[in-house]
Amino acid sequence: MGDINWLEKNYRFHEIAFSLDELIILNASRTGKDITEFSKIVSRLACKVFLPITAGGGIRQIGDAEQLFNSGADKLSLNTVLYSDPVLVDSIAKKYGQQSIVAIVDYKIEGDTPVVYIDNGTQKLNITLLEYIKNIENMGAGEVVLNSIDKDGTGFGYDLDIIERYKSHINVPLVVSGGAGNEHHLAVGLNVNGVSAVSTANLFNFIGNGLPNARSYLIKNGFNLADWRK
Repeated sequence: MGDINWLEKNYRFHEIAFSLDELIILNASRTGKDITEFSKIVSRLACKVFLPITAGGGIRQIGDAEQLFNSGADKLSLNTVLYSDPVLVDSIAKKYGQQSIVAIVDYKIEGDTPVVYIDNGTQKLNITLLEYIKNIENMGAGEVVLNSIDKDGTGFGYDLDIIERYKSHINVPLVVSGGAGNEHHLAVGLNVNGVSAVSTANLFNFIGNGLPNARSYLIKNGFNLADWRK
């Protein structure tokens, strides 16, 4: 969220890192995604935090992937190319390993059916969520992030119905995203059997000490998280 200079001025990344296991950096620009400029941002942030970084947004060729890895990314977040260029996804998996690919699956509920969207949530796909997940697993994705577009940014909690319906069909680590607004939402997500991790932007961007307080809450309540401050 925001310009890198604003982020560095307003966030103490070396302190925030103690509240996280991983940092996801996405280039959410609607147009003109410049991998070279984005890679510079990733590099600046990688110098401030000593934890795994997943970076993505605008990856369209193998050289883009190489540039981000050389800038400090440990994994790549892929979305649109999962549908538009499966050959590229396969090439990245073969060159850098399956563990390097994080597949972001954005969906909206239409009726009672989850519908997959790509291209910043603007393009609807004529494929079921289950078929899509199976396709990206076959391409070599190492993780799947299920992100509810409807819930994203609301702070009202994760889409537990969809998580429960699809968790057993996902054979790689599952991360849930979209809707977390407090530590209780994180706890509920982590308590779902089959969920490997939970993601939040809301607590990162808007709620003061939300991240350190949330991690302390989870550790005190017996969740298997490292206490980096020890």
